[in-house]
Amino acid sequence: MDAPLSTPCNIQICEVTCDSFRIMWDMTSEDTARATHFFIDLSRKENRDPNRFKHRDVPTKLVAKAVPLPMAVRGHWFLSPRTEYCVAVQTAVRQPDGDYLVSEWSQVVEFCTGDYAMEHLQQLLDKAKGSAGRLLKFSVFYRNQHPDYFDYVRREGGGLMRPALKDSSGSHGSPINGKLQGVFFSCNTEFDTGLPPKDSPYGPLRFQIPAGHLLNPNISLYFADFYCMYTAYHYVVLVLAPVGTEGDTFCRTRLPMLDLASNPFLTYTAPQRQGEEPLYCHASDVILEVLFTEPVHLDQGSVEQISGHHQLMSLTTANAKKDPSCKVCNISVGR
Repeated sequence: MDAPLSTPCNIQICEVTCDSFRIMWDMTSEDTARATHFFIDLSRKENRDPNRFKHRDVPTKLVAKAVPLPMAVRGHWFLSPRTEYCVAVQTAVRQPDGDYLVSEWSQVVEFCTGDYAMEHLQQLLDKAKGSAGRLLKFSVFYRNQHPDYFDYVRREGGGLMRPALKDSSGSHGSPINGKLQGVFFSCNTEFDTGLPPKDSPYGPLRFQIPAGHLLNPNISLYFADFYCMYTAYHYVVLVLAPVGTEGDTFCRTRLPMLDLASNPFLTYTAPQRQGEEPLYCHASDVILEVLFTEPVHLDQGSVEQISGHHQLMSLTTANAKKDPSCKVCNISVGR
């Protein structure tokens, strides 16, 4: 009768990305020489059954031929970015009759997958380009809020709107979610007037600032996300970061940079002749959410009551979840 296999121990996870990881563990030299297969079982942490790993059945998730460790796991599951997983392993020896001699399950190890890498954001950017539409002129960025917000900014901030941490709305794997601070602005205009819309779900007061204060040659422009919320229209998240600032440094290695003068979403065109004004344009068929990474003072613009209705807060994108079934704005990772 064959000697039993020892239980894999000291499980280590390394080189974790949004859609892959490497796994290794300690085995005796005898087991290393004997093992023909590895069994790996993986589950999301929140769905973990505490009895799941207490059986000796061959798991249905992954049966792999034994390879030198660490072993790369990629493409066997559609791993989600920024998600906590539990993993356990068995070693096995295939018998002449096709059955397996298996070890006990290892201890369960938890790990979290990473953000979208630059290659995934480039895929998302390519999809967003197809939805952008033609460019329309605009002249102001604007930000709607409730009166309490602007009262607080004046009273506690000396009139300075300070950056806040980006929430979890949009694509789960966007590198800016919960990590980059900024002040959100809009710039979309109505087709018939060329002006900001009269309505807003964010509040009845609107701060408007001339476009040139936030969009000029001293600003770096980055693409951060493309998503929808079970609706026909889509959102594009852009980051405006003054060159050389902390926000610029953060984005430079994590997000695709866009050419200020030539991109499908938000452009700045320098004056062609003396006395001319710069030209500012925004994409017409997507809703732009523009995150400016530095504080903005109320004195740089004006706060006024909007003429339309204040819409329901349910129409906002605060912590909104992306529609995972939309073929327009989702990408495939793990393939």
